[in-house]
Amino acid sequence: MPPTIPPATLKSWLRDGAELAILDAREEGEFSASHLFWAIPCPLSQAELRAPRLLPRRATRIVCVDGGEGGYADRLAAFLATIGCTDLHVLEGGTQGWEAAGYELFSGFNVPSKAFGEWVEHHYGTPSIDPAELAAMQAEGRDMIIVDSRPIAEFRAMSIPGAIDVPGAELAYRVPAMVPRPTTTVVVNCAGRTRSILGAESLRRAGLPNPVVALRNGTMGWELAGFTCDRGRDDRYAPGTPPDAAETLARAKRFADQAGIRWITRAAAADLLADPARTTHLFDVRDPAEYAEGHIPGAISAPGGQLVQATDGWVATRHARIILADDTGTRAAMTGGWLRQLGGWEVFCLTDAMEGRLESGHPAPAIPGLPKAATITAPDLAARLASGGATVIDCGRSLAFRAGHIPGALWGVRTRLATLAPRLPGDRMLVATAPDPALATLAAAELSAMHAGPVAVLEGGTTAWAAAGLPLHADRQNPPDAACIDAWLRPYDRNEGVEEAMRAYLAWEIDLVHAVERDGDAPFGAQGGHG
Repeated sequence: MPPTIPPATLKSWLRDGAELAILDAREEGEFSASHLFWAIPCPLSQAELRAPRLLPRRATRIVCVDGGEGGYADRLAAFLATIGCTDLHVLEGGTQGWEAAGYELFSGFNVPSKAFGEWVEHHYGTPSIDPAELAAMQAEGRDMIIVDSRPIAEFRAMSIPGAIDVPGAELAYRVPAMVPRPTTTVVVNCAGRTRSILGAESLRRAGLPNPVVALRNGTMGWELAGFTCDRGRDDRYAPGTPPDAAETLARAKRFADQAGIRWITRAAAADLLADPARTTHLFDVRDPAEYAEGHIPGAISAPGGQLVQATDGWVATRHARIILADDTGTRAAMTGGWLRQLGGWEVFCLTDAMEGRLESGHPAPAIPGLPKAATITAPDLAARLASGGATVIDCGRSLAFRAGHIPGALWGVRTRLATLAPRLPGDRMLVATAPDPALATLAAAELSAMHAGPVAVLEGGTTAWAAAGLPLHADRQNPPDAACIDAWLRPYDRNEGVEEAMRAYLAWEIDLVHAVERDGDAPFGAQGGHG
């Protein structure tokens, strides 16, 4: 068993300048209830998929945490040992012990990034308007453009009428060519606050001459003010390289250089990646479709705006190195400038990212020791279900299960499938499905350990089922909110109290600045220039 450390030791490690990764073994919904500021969600049910990417250097110092329930952190540490992690520790008492020692705990998700967004607004004085002001500007026919800084899937779900989708790092790259008149007002929105603030401030830091404002409280604020969001729209920036790419790079580079970004070649990056003494990440910050067309071998797709908005989904190690790649440099420069100020990471941008060998597609991560499993096709499963000869266990995200699942399927968290045992008939085949085939295979192995009958994996998962023309069943109440331990429920994911949850969420975001001050371990801006 790895050694336990008291909270005071971990607090001192956060401040000693050496590499440190704090991994929380609980499911994301449990994690979001209460966790350490720099803790990274690495739930046991996803550990085989997440940990290898979060920890490219296995010798880094790692502390595993849970909520004090006993066992989850130990189990995560035991798994990490199997993939070669050598400097492992467990926090004594988990989050309960941390709080008892007088240290700060945080609720919510992507907390460092969201707290950073609030810091940016305070520090740079990012201007904003409220929904009523925006509605009045629209009614007056003002010369303006509304850009939504979220990925297209979120934009489709709900958007401000008239908005155009221009995610995160694309803003400083795309918007200058979209506003030929310097008098056009640019309004940046997201669902809440963080990406609105960072998006608007990105345009200001990049020297856009236009008036730029953030929409205060985003689509949530819009709906709370009594206005209606659009659904299902696909209005997006024009693809391809903007005509002013050289000019946007020059402006973005000034911002990045002020923050302490260094520009290097692919050859120099290869040397950094080969350094066994430091954790080094290589991210491609372009749109995922551009990444799929061709990227540096080994680079991980991390669209720039999302990398800043949800850094804890990609980077676990404090004081790591981060190398950023894109085709023209603007998106890497803007992303790097913000990352440098957010976490003080050592950040490099590539000068020749698209020169040399490239690979295409979205490579699936290799999982050592993945067990073999029997498989079944969607038509064969449909026949078995029709005769009552199979039960489907869906190990995908609870919210995806609500949106559409194989009729009669049961939902469960992969590492807690034992809770489903009373509902699993012993005379039927159990069929595991999940968006990631590796996750379904891991679930099948765990089902085999608790089920005497045959167990199989659905080939192609629920996507293949739907592609075969077979029906899906949607039920927003299944699983109920309280059972969605695998996900942080956004206000509009909830079945009850949505408006109350929106107000609470926005108040929580605003208060993050004060919680961070009490915690004392977020050196926002300390490593970067302030322009």
